[in-house]
Amino acid sequence: MIRVTIWNEFRHEQIEPVKSVYPRGIHSAIAGGIAAEDLEIRCATLDEPEHGLTDALLNTTDVLLWWGHRAHSAVSDEVVAKVRTRVLRGMGLIVLHSGHNSKIFSAMLGSSCSLRWRQVGEKERLWVNQ
Repeated sequence: MIRVTIWNEFRHEQIEPVKSVYPRGIHSAIAGGIAAEDLEIRCATLDEPEHGLTDALLNTTDVLLWWGHRAHSAVSDEVVAKVRTRVLRGMGLIVLHSGHNSKIFSAMLGSSCSLRWRQVGEKERLWVNQ
């Protein structure tokens, strides 16, 4: 049995039109989409105590899916440190959507992980070694 925890900010789903599309949250939609007999799926959200990521939950999670978009700064540094420690000890981490700006993704990669889109007219150089 693979123990999967799906973490979601659960902020988008509080406003329309997202609320009408995901009335039980994006985390519930993801859980339904990946449901399988060999997966034990649990969900956690930002506004729960410890953002739902208690030591007990993390210690019994094999893979953590992280969905974030607009509330990255609301995630406590303490929770990020706990998640990072668990990942370094072997828990899998799959960062979804705009998670490239999440604190956990930055902590794992040691980078800002920010994106910069090219503007029309900007040049890009590519080197190809043969």
